[in-house]
Amino acid sequence: MPATPAAAPARAQPRGREDFRVFRPITTRWADNDAYGHVNNVVYYSWFDTAVNAYLIEQGALDVERSPTIGLVVETQCQYFAPLAFPQTIEAGLRVARLGGSSVRYEVGLFAQGAPQTAAHGHFVHVYVDRESRRPVPVPEALRSVLAPLL
Repeated sequence: MPATPAAAPARAQPRGREDFRVFRPITTRWADNDAYGHVNNVVYYSWFDTAVNAYLIEQGALDVERSPTIGLVVETQCQYFAPLAFPQTIEAGLRVARLGGSSVRYEVGLFAQGAPQTAAHGHFVHVYVDRESRRPVPVPEALRSVLAPLL
């Protein structure tokens, strides 16, 4: 008897602003556009990093030069729904989908300024490690406290 092919997974849909807890503006740059006249896909990942790390720095949970615990990205994904381009202001929405023992799954929605749904959204997972040994460590309490409002 022939095997039945697996059903294709449902295509992801844009998400609304209500799915995210905090927002930060990001201004596009001339260099962000590619030859096709829209922001190149690699730039979206830098915006994910910018949104998360700026929040952590602003909340006092990350000192990029001195924090004994740092987050290393071990997984990332982005889904695209509408083009973004220079000149445009992007609003990055941020939430925490999972706060584990030594890891955090951040979700980021990228919105054209004022738009109700994401032009793109995705996630990345930080595993928190000791800066020197690069071995996983528990998520520090100070970090947990600033992430709680994003859950």
